Amino acid sequence: MPAPVRIGLAGYGLGGRYFHAPLIASAPDCEFLGVVTTSQERQEQVAAELGRPAFASLEDLASAGAEAVAISTPAAAHVTLTQQALRLGLAVVCDKPFALDAESARITVRLAEELKLPLTVYQNRRWDSDFLTLRQLLDQGVLGTLTAFESRFERFRPRSSPPAAGGGTLLDFGSHLADQALVLAGPVSGVYAEMHYRPDAAGADDDVFVALTHESGVRSHLWGSWRQGAPGPRFRAAGTEGAYVIQDADGQEARLRSGESPASSGGQWGAEPPERWGHLCRGDVKEPVPSAHGAWNLFYPAFAAAVRGAGPVPVDPWDAVATAAVLDAARTSARTAQVVRPAQTG
Repeated sequence: MPAPVRIGLAGYGLGGRYFHAPLIASAPDCEFLGVVTTSQERQEQVAAELGRPAFASLEDLASAGAEAVAISTPAAAHVTLTQQALRLGLAVVCDKPFALDAESARITVRLAEELKLPLTVYQNRRWDSDFLTLRQLLDQGVLGTLTAFESRFERFRPRSSPPAAGGGTLLDFGSHLADQALVLAGPVSGVYAEMHYRPDAAGADDDVFVALTHESGVRSHLWGSWRQGAPGPRFRAAGTEGAYVIQDADGQEARLRSGESPASSGGQWGAEPPERWGHLCRGDVKEPVPSAHGAWNLFYPAFAAAVRGAGPVPVDPWDAVATAAVLDAARTSARTAQVVRPAQTG
């Protein structure tokens, strides 16, 4: 077996603390070196919770022998830190949103290609239990041909929406929503969007609706909100032979935030109880569909294999450029009330 990939983490806020650190530490293919943070409070948390050192900079992390880094800082710093890490010779996992716009994303991906370094984007929601179940149903032909896809990340936390530095709800939730739609239905020819903006000085969007017309003919309707008092179903995917509907979101986030990890849960990681399963619907007939196990724990082993040259990165970074182009188009559409064609991503 090849040696574990020596990897560090940049940032120890919500994302770094709960979405990355437990998964890196649980991956046998990774040696978790520590966390880059300049915050005294975060440094103390890293020591107490992880028992690993804190580094003052990416340069210090590289000097400690790191081969790779996961970037989980506020979104406005993603491009700068990703490019800095690549120039230090580090393979990179960048959290979503990969960039605040498609052009910045494109430049960063080209830099990684020029330097011949692995670069991937943490689109962990591709390994949600509900999304994996939907893909299985489509692969098995149970739904027939997909015609319409509805997807929601809706919360009622009107005072907890992402800061302007994170791009607002469009980039926060929209990065996952658009990525999943592109994986399911392919490239997009038209984007229409509506947004509500916070009345405070930052003025970031906190409630968004995006409609995508895919070149395949599928229509995707995506909702992201931090002020929705009556959240709709997580998915409603309609096909020519039936529809898959699931109300509850994947439970891996809640498990990580409660202190569980793939290492502590073993084979039960990602399992969903029957009361949280979705249903296959055909008119008045509704059948429960057992949920596939959520599998966020597969991301870092796949990334480690890519660093060792044993496979592709888990998410092609050009996919993140395509997602950014869709979100750019959504921003333009919301401003102009027009259907917008996304820019070319190559």
